[in-house]
Order: sequence, then C-alpha cells, then structure tokens
Amino acid sequence: MGKYIRNRLLMMVILLLGMTFIVFASLYIAPGDPAELAAGPSATTAEVEAMRSYLGLNQPFLVQYGRYLWNLLHGNLGTSYLTRQPIVDELAVRLPNTLNLAVFSMLLACIVGIPLGIISALHKDTWIDNLLTTLSLIGISTPSFWLGTLLIIGFCVKLGWFPTGGMDHPFWTAIGLRQVFLPGLSLSLQVMASFVRIGRSSMLDVLGSDYIRTAKSKGLSQRKITWVHALRNALIPLLTQMGTSFGGLLGGAIVTEQVFAINGIGTYLMNAISQRNYVVVQSTVLVIAFMFVVVNLIVDLLYVVVDPRIKYE
Repeated sequence: MGKYIRNRLLMMVILLLGMTFIVFASLYIAPGDPAELAAGPSATTAEVEAMRSYLGLNQPFLVQYGRYLWNLLHGNLGTSYLTRQPIVDELAVRLPNTLNLAVFSMLLACIVGIPLGIISALHKDTWIDNLLTTLSLIGISTPSFWLGTLLIIGFCVKLGWFPTGGMDHPFWTAIGLRQVFLPGLSLSLQVMASFVRIGRSSMLDVLGSDYIRTAKSKGLSQRKITWVHALRNALIPLLTQMGTSFGGLLGGAIVTEQVFAINGIGTYLMNAISQRNYVVVQSTVLVIAFMFVVVNLIVDLLYVVVDPRIKYE
C-alpha cells in the first residue's frame, strides 16, 4: 500500500509537470502581447519594451518556462497583469466559492443519484425502472446553463424563494444553502443522472453474482442482501465515476458561475481569457488540474477501503 501511494504521488507530480508545460506552451504561442496588456493602453513603445524586459518575455521559451516552474515551487503563481495583485491572493478569495459549489453538487448527486440507481435495479423492467431510466436520460441531455436560466426565472424571479446570484456563505449554513441550492442543482443534474445509470448497471451485475444467490439461499432478508452485501461491491464503479465527475463539476462551474454571478475561479478564468491575462489563465488552469488529480488519487485509495480484496503491489 505504501509503495502504491508513493508511485501514485510520483505519477501525480509527473502529470502536473506535463500540464504546466502544455498550458505554458499553449499560452506562449497564443495571439496577443502580454507586455502591452501589462504596460497599459496608453504606454509608449519604449514603455512596452521595458515592461517586456521586466517580465522576462524577451527571453527564450525554456528560460521563461524554467522561471515559471521555479516560482511554482516557491508558491508563487505570479502577479496579475491587470490588477498588479498576487494571483494567490485573488484565488484565495474565489476558490472557496468554487469548492463550495462543486462539493455541494457532488453531495447532491450522490445523495439523490445513487439511491435512485439502486431502486431502479431492484425494480428492473417495471414502470419504476422505466421512469427512472427515462428521467436519467433527460438529465444527462439537459445543458446546465439552460437549466440554470429556467431555475432563476422560476424560483428566483417568479417565486422569490432563492437569490438570483452571488455566493458568500458555505453551503452548510442556512444562508449558504439558499445561495448554492439552485446553481448546485443545475450543475449536478448531469452527474446525478449518470450516477442513476451507472448505479443501476453496477447493482444489477452484483445482484447476479454467485455470492448473492448464496446469501438468498441462506434466507437473508432482501434489505440486508442489498445494503450490506451488494452495495459495497456496486460502489466501486461509482467511485470511479465520482473522481471523473468532480473534474466535470469544476469545468461546468465555469459556465454555472457565469449564469448565477458567482465570484469563483470559473468566472476568474473566463475574465482572464477575455482580457488575455495569460499568467492568470496559467495559474487557474493549474489549480483546477491539481484539484482534479488529488481527487482521483483519493478515489484510488478509497478502493481499498470499499473492497479489501483489492491489493496494490
């Protein structure tokens, strides 16, 4: 187990290193001049050249990339060209809002989607199964931005039950729950629907196993067979889906934050792209990639907890 953790940590470092190179190279060849942006619209040619020299943009690509990695190792994500503020400080304000939205969306998807998938499997080929399967197909096909707009019109503008946007409280508080519920619902619907479909398929596979038939022959109740013997093994594909879905939630949060006017890293990233604030784009993408890799590492380690038969050499 210890060796596996070390190998996974090493792979995580290599993956993040590759991500930094890809992002840095992509933005290096992107159109636009960061020196002009940093110098300001009224800067002269000499001032732009001086800014380019100050930022090190006149140096070779590998030198710039090496300096970028060196700063990352020291916890320095750079300084925004527009605000002249450290990016770490700006992300510290916005990252909690994005994590608040993503974690709530994942919890909502798990709490609703997994039990519905199990119910669908237990009522295979009945009207309940057909209804849940149809609803899950509709949920997967529904764009989050379209659903978010409908939720704002219906529950915010018409009924006034929820605020139309903004987020400044964690979801476990009363105010925070009202703020995060609609964006969390619109963001989690597709993940929730995928949990229903995967949970149904996984549970059906487990219920057809030999050890389940043995448990039935011993006279165990259906409830104990389902929730004690079958669910634990059925969770393994769902854990994999959770890891990949969390990355999808972080990506989907970029659009959802725009719809609900949430000051998160998604909004921060979109503004940086439109303003060609390349150093902010680099740092934000790297932070999102880091969170995605860490979540998948945690999911891999949870496999052993869920199924002790899994061994890592």
